[in-house]
Amino acid sequence: MKNVSVLTALTAAWILGSGAAWADATPLVNTQWIKGNACQPGVVILDIRNQLDGHSKIDYLRGHIPCAVYSDYMKDGWRTKVNNIPGMLPPAKDLEKLIGSLGISNNDHVVIYSAGLNGLDMGSATRVYWTFKVLGHDNVSILDGGYAAYADEKGNKIETGANTPKPASFTAQLRKDMIPGEADVAQALKEGVVMVDNRPNDQFLGVNRSVPAVKRNGTLPGAKNLPESWLTDNNTGSFRSPAELKALYKEAGVPVTGKEINFCNTGHWASLGWFVSSELLGNKSAKVYDGSMSQWSANASLPMMQKVKAE
Repeated sequence: MKNVSVLTALTAAWILGSGAAWADATPLVNTQWIKGNACQPGVVILDIRNQLDGHSKIDYLRGHIPCAVYSDYMKDGWRTKVNNIPGMLPPAKDLEKLIGSLGISNNDHVVIYSAGLNGLDMGSATRVYWTFKVLGHDNVSILDGGYAAYADEKGNKIETGANTPKPASFTAQLRKDMIPGEADVAQALKEGVVMVDNRPNDQFLGVNRSVPAVKRNGTLPGAKNLPESWLTDNNTGSFRSPAELKALYKEAGVPVTGKEINFCNTGHWASLGWFVSSELLGNKSAKVYDGSMSQWSANASLPMMQKVKAE
């Protein structure tokens, strides 16, 4: 499989099937790691399947990874509307309450999985991962390939019904530097910071736009297009190897080092681009523009670039 090398590199520090040092959490874990650690003390497996991948809590009840708890990414408060901009990061106190209700404390290692069908639904996992990082919680990982990778392996145990977590206390230590706002992005544009548009090419070009969230066609001036569908192997739920990713970044004209701001329509696909840049390729100068084109396009005073105008 093409993703073997990235998994080998990222999980080499883990001791499969035994107690591991959660402080050494790697961005990705594989199904072998899950089978050895899912029900260990101090590990919380978080199933976030949702309507973006055609699933709901009903699917969780019908079958999930053993010991997993459920939270609907689209409905449970992982994102909210702020000043009429959809999909924004909620206040820290709201996220503390949500995370604590899932039985997650500051001492737990959280492993997130979505359906694992394509880049879009892996964006659910990377957005929740990014949220934990913004809240100062580094003990977080994503199951590469999502639930599909686990369920497709013969012999893997599937658990049914619900796991009701015992509420825990979770305290955020907000990393404000990870959340550039509209003014920060405008200043970064003046400074020549690389802007990476992780939307499909038709939206980047300005031929189409996501309505009603985005008010004007086009992209940020000078932005580079690195579509979310490029980042997983054949647009599945498994991430590409670092070598493949670097080649794709080169093709898109996106450096793998230096300041970078990822954006899309509402910060979902942007989290996927950020995850690849920051967590898989090691560019810790990459950031997510949470408001993305929904916020930027709503302010008529801010510049946009439309490469192709539809007739």
